[in-house]
Amino acid sequence: MLSAKIIVPLVLIAIIGWFSLFTVDQREFAILFRFQEIQRSDFEPGLHSMIPVVNTVSRFPRRLMYLESEPARFITKEKKFLIVDAFVKWRIEDVETFFKRTRGDEAFTRDLLFQQINDSLRQEFSKRTVKEAVAETRGDVTDIVTKAAREKGHELGVKVVDVRTKRINLPDDVSSAVYDRMRAERARVAGQLRSEGAEAAERIRAAADRDRTVILADAYREAEQTRGEGDAKSAETYAGGYGRNEEFYSFYRSLNAYKKSFGKNQDILLLDPTSDFFNYFKTPANQ
Repeated sequence: MLSAKIIVPLVLIAIIGWFSLFTVDQREFAILFRFQEIQRSDFEPGLHSMIPVVNTVSRFPRRLMYLESEPARFITKEKKFLIVDAFVKWRIEDVETFFKRTRGDEAFTRDLLFQQINDSLRQEFSKRTVKEAVAETRGDVTDIVTKAAREKGHELGVKVVDVRTKRINLPDDVSSAVYDRMRAERARVAGQLRSEGAEAAERIRAAADRDRTVILADAYREAEQTRGEGDAKSAETYAGGYGRNEEFYSFYRSLNAYKKSFGKNQDILLLDPTSDFFNYFKTPANQ
């Protein structure tokens, strides 16, 4: 068995060796300190050594980080308030500068970044109307704010990847007033459209009635003209026939009169038998 004189030094050596080594993951930065002063910060992923007690190591993430701001009020060119939620995506770029400027505090970094972002948003919204800020130049605003945030981030040793506004809302009291105006405007437009539609319907109906009257009048005129031409032709034909054979024409007219007079059942005529109506029922004069 090993004696205590050998085991104790071996244990001490193992402990010292254990505390003399540290690893750096590929997903993190590491800073080596000597009595609270930065000695080195350019470690590659892997196993590294240090002097226990004299040196200490702090680690910081390499990953992309997401920070979201609290809703803030900004005033527009029209002196109207907007409530804006913004977020920023960033990562540590220079870990030594990051530690010197922020002491490695992510919350402090967040406050500094959003102070710059809010200052930029306040300045840009003050130059724009609500419509411009919300719709027309919203992309321009975020581009300007992102550029300013990147400059601030460079000072802090971080890289600002993106800045975006999540929501741009009006305060509740202003929103209610805006919605009321929108409803009133839509109701006014709807009433105007209904009035214009009714007016157009009346014009169309009047035009249709006028066209109908004109068409019926033209048709009646043409019908009367055709009827008159037919009657004239008929009279001309009768006159021609009467001129050729007056006796036959009288006989033919009498036959038509008989046909019309006795063509219905239960008809009764009270006539003098010696009247001219029964002239052709008598014995012909030439017999």
